[in-house]
Amino acid sequence: MTDFRNRTALVTGASSGIGAAFTEALAARGADLVLAAPSEGKLRPVAERLRALHGVRVWTVPVDLAREDGPDLLVEQVRATDREIDVLVNNAGFGTYGRYEELPADRDHREVMVDVVAVERVTHLLLPAMVERGHGTVVNVSSTSGFQAVPYMAVYGASKAFVLSFSIALWAEYRSRGIQVLAVCPGPTDTNFFEVLGRRMSAGGRLRTTDEVVSAAFRGLDRGLPYVIDGRLNYLTSNASRLLGRGLVAGITARTLRPRGRP
Repeated sequence: MTDFRNRTALVTGASSGIGAAFTEALAARGADLVLAAPSEGKLRPVAERLRALHGVRVWTVPVDLAREDGPDLLVEQVRATDREIDVLVNNAGFGTYGRYEELPADRDHREVMVDVVAVERVTHLLLPAMVERGHGTVVNVSSTSGFQAVPYMAVYGASKAFVLSFSIALWAEYRSRGIQVLAVCPGPTDTNFFEVLGRRMSAGGRLRTTDEVVSAAFRGLDRGLPYVIDGRLNYLTSNASRLLGRGLVAGITARTLRPRGRP
């Protein structure tokens, strides 16, 4: 089991779902934590639980990463704690679903800001210090959607493709310099993601759990992998476009995800 004692981890989107599961797993491995999410009210009970159960130090940073200055404000507040970030988990993100021309433009813009811009910016602000110290870990939460085009979730799929490619590139660039970089790629998982999305999906009849996703991430870190896909069925579906071709898979996905109502 990876040991993070005497290390500090920053987790974005830490108030629920996969982010909260990451905080639990990191605290159990001895890490102190900086938790980031838009709502201080939702962060506070998570922080109190981690302190009580694991005896670790926890700081909370309420921040909206969809704002242009959100990532910089986050890092400024992290630096105000005088803690060096040894582990960065870029987990914050959300999806939009529907016909592209009907989706609110500002909603898709916020999606890109959180899912893409914040991931790159926060990493860029914190990675140099890791390189200088000669150690560090960056975990970026991508998705099985990052392996293919996703009609009716076009921005989400493209965003997660960026996260996947970005992570693998940094893995190759920094693995010889003491830095671990991993993209974890969940499929449909039991979180509030689908409530925000407005459509329910499943994987083989059941949703994966957040603990399963986080366990897959730690296995990937222990093995030094550039990315890891949670679940065997998700692994198979993620490789479908390689076998069948991107266009065919996109067409099948379009028929599967097409919204009800007028064609």
